Amino acid sequence: MFRFTSKLDFLLVVFAFLICVAPQLHAAEKGVPPRDTASYVLGPGDLIEISVYGESELTIKFRLEENGILSYPFLGDIRVAGVTVQKLESLVYTGLERDYLVDPDVRVSVVEYRPVYVNGQVKKPGGYPYIPGLTVQKAVTLAGGFTQLASKRNMFLVPEGSDNKKRLSVGLDSKVAPGDTLIIEEGLF
Repeated sequence: MFRFTSKLDFLLVVFAFLICVAPQLHAAEKGVPPRDTASYVLGPGDLIEISVYGESELTIKFRLEENGILSYPFLGDIRVAGVTVQKLESLVYTGLERDYLVDPDVRVSVVEYRPVYVNGQVKKPGGYPYIPGLTVQKAVTLAGGFTQLASKRNMFLVPEGSDNKKRLSVGLDSKVAPGDTLIIEEGLF
């Protein structure tokens, strides 16, 4: 067991820990995945907000539908599915700057991520809201836990956009992303 030689040593360790962890805690608290949000690829089911500083009529919340198209004031229809948050910011900025505003401050944020799906040998199979930091174990917990027949060795993840033939074998600590499908198979013993 580790022992601190003084209260100052203890406080320094706590301070160093908080400096390293605080940004991730703050991001998770705001609903932002710990990874780079700018590179997050948008897809059907995501609830996004586009805001332009000082222009309230250009601030909208929009849930992406299956067609992945967003109708934005002055710019019309924009294909959003498959585009990163950063690219969408750039598209809106360029469209508004060209004809309407001088140097608009455009921000795109993901308010709610598309769901993950948990199927197979769990107590409540179905779709569940994505939570930043979601792992296989946490997804199974959301789905009510394993059934008595569940195999903890035969768990597979089908990334969004893949077919069922491209399943990845996963463990309890594996990460789950928005839109993924987790399949828990039946075990023999």
